[in-house]
Amino acid sequence: MDMKKSADMVINTCMGAKEGETVLIVTDTCTDEKITKALYTSAVDAGCEALLLTMEPRAQHGAEPPALVEEAMKNADVLLAPASKSLTHTKARKHASENGTRTATMPGITIGMMEEGGLNADYEKINSLADELLETLKGSKEVRITTELGTDLVIDVDGGEWMADTGMCQEKGQTTNLPAGEMYIAPKNVNGKAVIDGSMAGIGLLEEPLVIDIRDRKAVSFEGEGAEKLEEMVNRVEPDGRNIAELGIGINSAAMLIGVILEDEKVGGTIHIALGDNSTFGGDVSVDLHLDGIITGPKVLVDGKDLKVERFA
Repeated sequence: MDMKKSADMVINTCMGAKEGETVLIVTDTCTDEKITKALYTSAVDAGCEALLLTMEPRAQHGAEPPALVEEAMKNADVLLAPASKSLTHTKARKHASENGTRTATMPGITIGMMEEGGLNADYEKINSLADELLETLKGSKEVRITTELGTDLVIDVDGGEWMADTGMCQEKGQTTNLPAGEMYIAPKNVNGKAVIDGSMAGIGLLEEPLVIDIRDRKAVSFEGEGAEKLEEMVNRVEPDGRNIAELGIGINSAAMLIGVILEDEKVGGTIHIALGDNSTFGGDVSVDLHLDGIITGPKVLVDGKDLKVERFA
């Protein structure tokens, strides 16, 4: 799919932008201008009032934007955030959603991702699959994840709310991540070992596994590729940077493992865990950090029943 068609799909299919609505695009100087130009042009073609704000890159994923940007976000009908660092898990995004803004964050988006891969999935099909999974996962109490590489996690989700990121964002206050396609929850507790073998936010694709030991929902040690760098990022926001914030399940069969977490965490048949903030989706930790790690080839048992995640690949 070329850039124009891809941008049109974001504006028209995913966001359902209507003539006369205000579409705000928040980007940074590390994002290719061809991407923001394509989105801007598509918004104008849809008869919308399009605006573009460019800021300096944030220090890390989950860091807050400037106050002026936050005010603009709250007053837009549609917000698109193609930036090098994610605005998804920020108070600014949450406040915009509470004010009725429909939001699609696109952290780390590249021209290649606009033209192929997860962004060009059948989002109506993903939406239907997510509806089915929400029924299956509703009321679940415990998730156990194992892999041949040694992942063995017991995750307490009792009382938590499973959510779906489907790419369809047409109602007031909705938010999505594009490319989309995941189920996720803020866990109550996590114990065990996570062997991250796909990619890690802030590090990229992994050639060797990164092992995180977890006790009572806290990452207590890091070993393997990128361990020192990850620990440095986490230590900047101690102690809450060690919080296991999220369990996610990828359900986008068109997504590819490319080293950009925005797409990697949607790859069908994978799972991911995240460190740091989960205050924007039902969790109890608020911190300027949210880092996802991708685990491939998992077996996922939900209250003892095999979810058979390989069918999403």
